Amino acid sequence: MAPEPNRWCSWDSFQPRVLLIVTHRRSGRSRLDMIQNRQNTVAVVGSGPGGLAAAMLLAASGLPVTLYEARSVIGGRTRRISSGDFHFDCGPTFFMMPYVLEEIFSACGYRLDQCVELQRLDPMYRLVFGRSGQSPLTIDTTQDLDRMTAQLDAIDPFDSAAFERFMRDNRRKLRLMTPILRKPIRSFFDLISRDAMKCGPVLKPHQSLYTYLKGYFRDPHVRLALSFQSKYLGMSPYECPSLFSILPFIEYEYGIWHPTGGCNALTNAMAACCRAMGVEIITDAPVEKLAFDGNRLTGVQVRGEMRQHDHAVINADATWALKNLIPETLRGRETDDAIDRKRYSCSTFMLYLGLDGEVDLPHHTIYVSSRYEENLRDITERGRLSDDPSFYICNPSRLDPTLAPPGKSALYLLVPTPNTKATIDWSQAAPQLRRTALDHAERILGVDGLSRRIVTEEIITPDDWRAERINHGATFNLAHNLTQMLHRRPQHKMRGTEGVWFVGGGTHPGSGLPVIFLSSQTTARLLCTELGRTCVLDQSSVPAREPIESHAPHLDFDALALS
Repeated sequence: MAPEPNRWCSWDSFQPRVLLIVTHRRSGRSRLDMIQNRQNTVAVVGSGPGGLAAAMLLAASGLPVTLYEARSVIGGRTRRISSGDFHFDCGPTFFMMPYVLEEIFSACGYRLDQCVELQRLDPMYRLVFGRSGQSPLTIDTTQDLDRMTAQLDAIDPFDSAAFERFMRDNRRKLRLMTPILRKPIRSFFDLISRDAMKCGPVLKPHQSLYTYLKGYFRDPHVRLALSFQSKYLGMSPYECPSLFSILPFIEYEYGIWHPTGGCNALTNAMAACCRAMGVEIITDAPVEKLAFDGNRLTGVQVRGEMRQHDHAVINADATWALKNLIPETLRGRETDDAIDRKRYSCSTFMLYLGLDGEVDLPHHTIYVSSRYEENLRDITERGRLSDDPSFYICNPSRLDPTLAPPGKSALYLLVPTPNTKATIDWSQAAPQLRRTALDHAERILGVDGLSRRIVTEEIITPDDWRAERINHGATFNLAHNLTQMLHRRPQHKMRGTEGVWFVGGGTHPGSGLPVIFLSSQTTARLLCTELGRTCVLDQSSVPAREPIESHAPHLDFDALALS
C-alpha cells in the first residue's frame, strides 16, 4: 500500500488545475528522450469505473488526459438514474474489496473513505430458494462465522463443517491467484511463469464451479448459495470454470459494502479527483472512430471533429469498440465475423421503481428459481424467457435515505435474460416479464401491493443495453469460458497497433468492479512503462494534495487487504 495521502476530496469543491509535466534526459536514449519530451496526450474513451481509474492514474503520473463520455452524465453502467426524487444505480450495486480502489485513490494522494462514505452490510444479502411444493428456503448470508454455520447446520450439519474448509482452501487459492490478476497475460508463455505455475494445483480449470463445490457440500441449495455468483460473470455455475470459487470466498472474507448514494458515488468521486488533477472531462461527446497513421493512433473523432491524441484508452464495451472504432485491417484475426462468433454473457431486464411506503426486504435479496438449472438453460442455450425466472432486488433506501423521499422506497429489480443474439421481441416480451417479476416479488418475497404502490418507473431491456453500445446487449461482456480468458481475452494493449489500450470488464482479468480496477492498474503501468515513466502506483512518494474537510468515517484499508 502507498503511504497515507493527505488530501480528501469533495466533488462539489474541486477546480481544475494545470499539470506540470516533468521530462527527463538520459544520455544515449534519443528515442526515449523524444517520447518523454513530447506531450503524449491520452484520450480515455468512456467514463465507466475502468476509464475513470485509468484517467486518475495516468494524470497522477504526469500525462495530459482528456476523457470523452457519450452521455450527459459520467459513470457508464455505474451511472445514476434519477426519476423525480428517486435515485438508482443503473448497473452494479455490490461493492467488494474496497482496498483495490483505495490503492488507486491512495497512489493519487486521496483517501477513498474520505471521498465516499462506505457501510458494511450485514446480512450481506438474503438468498431465497424456490422449492416445488414447499415453502422457500431462506439464508441470510453473513461474515459472522457462527451465525453462518448455524444456518448451514440447519440445512445439513455436514455442510456447516465443510464451509470452514471451503474458506480455508479458497483463501490460499486467492493468495496464489492474486499475482496473475495483477499482471498482463499476453501469451501462452505468461501462463508458464513461476506465479502461474504455482496456481496450477488449485485452479482445476476444466472443472465447473458447481462440480467443484460437490467436493465440499452435499445439499444442492448450499452449492447454489456458493455458486450463483457466477452470474456476476453472466455465466451458469454448471459451465463457469471452478477457479471462480474465489467469488463467494471474497464476499465472505471481505464483505459487501454500500457506498452512500449508491455505487455511482464511486464514479462521481473518481471524476472529482480526475478534474482536480487536470483531467478534462467532456460529456455528450461520443467517440465515433479512432484515426491512424499506419498502425499508430493519431487521434479520435468526436461529433465529426478530429482531436489529436497519442494514446487512446478504451473503456467502451471492448468488442463493440473493436467493431466500430478500429478499422478491420488493423484487427488481425478480430474480424467482424470472428467477434460475432465469440461467446457472450447473458443480458438483463431492469426495473427501477419509486414506491409509496417502505419495503420490508434486506438491502440485497436474490430469488433462486425452483427450476434454476432449466432457467439457466433457457438463458444460455434456448434463448427464451422462463415462467419462473430467478431475479434480484436491491432495496437501498432502507439503509440510505439519500435515495428516496421519507416514507418511500427506491427499488431496483433485475432479471437475467438471454442477450440479443436470441430472437426475442422485447416490445412484446417486456410487459409480460414485468408482470411476472412484480408478481413473484409480491407472492414469493411478500412485497405487499407492489404494483399498486409504483409512483415512478424506468425500464431497461436487452435492446436498450445494445443501443448503449454494448455488443449483443451482453451486460457482463464476453463470457468467461476458458477460450476467452487470460491471453485469449482482449489485451490491455491492442496487438498490431501503437497507442490503443483497453480497460474494463472486456479485458483481463474480467468483469466485476474489483477486477476492472485491477485492469486499469495494469494498463496504466504498461502505458507509463512504454513512455519511460514510473506509474504513480510504483512511486515511493504520494503527490501533495491540499486537504478538504470531510465527515466520512475512517476505514483501515490495510486491514481489509489480502496480506
